[in-house]
Amino acid sequence: MTKQKKIPLRRCTGCNQPFPKKDLLRVVRTPEGNVVLDFTGKVGGRGAYVCHSLSCLKKARKSQRLEKNLGVSISDEVYDKMESEISGNV
Repeated sequence: MTKQKKIPLRRCTGCNQPFPKKDLLRVVRTPEGNVVLDFTGKVGGRGAYVCHSLSCLKKARKSQRLEKNLGVSISDEVYDKMESEISGNV
């Protein structure tokens, strides 16, 4: 009998639903204080996750949940990158 591999779950900051980590878009605050998108899941720093739904991104942006989770203000250009990434995956 083989042991089943555990799939890590993370919560979307927009809808607060758990998803497998690989299905979410990770936003990272690096130790230097920069905010970047992490496509590999290996960038060092504090991370927050958003599912691939524009409505979740808009909800997270309106309520400033990403800023609260990361402890830093996020520029419009990062939000625009996230929106174009999510739009491209739909």
